[in-house]
Formats: sequence, C-alpha cells, structure tokens
Amino acid sequence: MLAHAARTLLHMVLPPRCALSGAPVDAQGMVAPGAWAQITFITPPFCRCCGEMFGFGGVEAGGGLCDRCVADPPPFVTARAAIAYDGTGRDLVLSFKHADRTHAVAAFTPWLARAGAGALSGADALVPVPLHPRRILARRYNQAALMANALSGATGVPHWPRALVRTRHTPHQVGLSAGQRAANVEGAFAVRDSARAAVAGRTLVLVDDVLTSGATARSCARALLGAGARAVHVLTLARVVRL
Repeated sequence: MLAHAARTLLHMVLPPRCALSGAPVDAQGMVAPGAWAQITFITPPFCRCCGEMFGFGGVEAGGGLCDRCVADPPPFVTARAAIAYDGTGRDLVLSFKHADRTHAVAAFTPWLARAGAGALSGADALVPVPLHPRRILARRYNQAALMANALSGATGVPHWPRALVRTRHTPHQVGLSAGQRAANVEGAFAVRDSARAAVAGRTLVLVDDVLTSGATARSCARALLGAGARAVHVLTLARVVRL
C-alpha cells in the first residue's frame, strides 16, 4: 500500500512521459504509440555471431554468419541488440545518454531481456562497459551501468559494475573509421585486480548502449578473456545497421 501511494504521489508530481516523444503515458517506462511505430526492432534473420541483420545490408557468407564475422571472427561468442540505431533509435539512445532521460531505462529493460535471452540464460554476470572518470564527471552517470543494473533486477543475473576499468581517457568515437575506432580503444580496458578471481571461468554478458564497429566490444571482450573468462557475449540497446 505504501509503495502504491508513493507511486501515485510521484506520478502527480512528475507525470509519466514517453522516453522518446515526451507525450503523456500511463506508466513510467512506456513508449507512446506514435513513437513505438517509428522504432526498428532487431529481428531475424541475422548473423548468429554479431547479430547483423541480413535484410539491412548484412551479407550472409555461409553457416549463418555474415561476411565480416567470417573474415575477422570477433572474440565474443554472440552480440545482440534490441533496436536499430537509425533515426528514431538514434534519438532514443542520445536522449538517454546525454539528456538525462535516465527514466527511459524502464522501457529498455524488457527489450534487452528479450534480445539477449539466449545469452542471459547461461550468464554468470552482467558487466557494463566502463566510462573513464573524466567522462563520468561530465555526464554524471554511466548509461551502460544503469541498463545492466535494471536488467539484473529483471532477470536475476548478477551485476558486476566494477569488473572492468577504463585505463585511459579516449576521444569520442563519433566520426572515426572502423580502423581508427579499433586503434582508439586498443588496450583501453582492463579487469580490476580485485575482480580477476571472480571473472575466471565465468560466462559474462557485456552491456553497452550502441554497437557500431564492434571495436569497444572486442577490446572489452579481450580484456575479460585475458583474465580467464570462459566466454563473453555482448548485449546492447542499439546497433548500427548496414544499408
């Protein structure tokens, strides 16, 4: 009863709003129908490794793998994303990432749980991609950690927010080529000494906001595998699709 009263009071003071359009909705975490219709959800067929949708420009090279994964196999087992990082998806991610719309994580959680169901069923822990302290001071929160924490509450998979650390401040990846992105984050992540024993032998799900070239996911996966992790899966809210 107290929880219901608290929610009612909160809704009176701060009425629930759509995470994308700002339109009134019935409950926190809901997306207005008009905004929902504009979101491109990731659906099969897609690469069984990186999750690239074949219908959006991904080329199937055989065995259910895309041409990129055949040519340069990633260190992670699978990568899955809930939505495409297109016009509407981009707006949704950027407003969550830079405009303090952290309440949107309530909408993202079931999307992430559905997209990552296969990996989450056998996962020992969720590991968010860390931000450098300078970036945390500027943004005030790590969007990957917010998503991982909410997903942990919904699925019961433990959240390890301090397993990985960013060892150096890196420039923003926006505008960089795939090669430049890889060089930018090479060696930029490490497993904390205090977490190495926990990581060893575990199956981990790396959580981030967007999968673009995969450079950050690859670098983090290599750090976790180097510390003895059994396997690493990647789960992101959105991913860039090839057109």
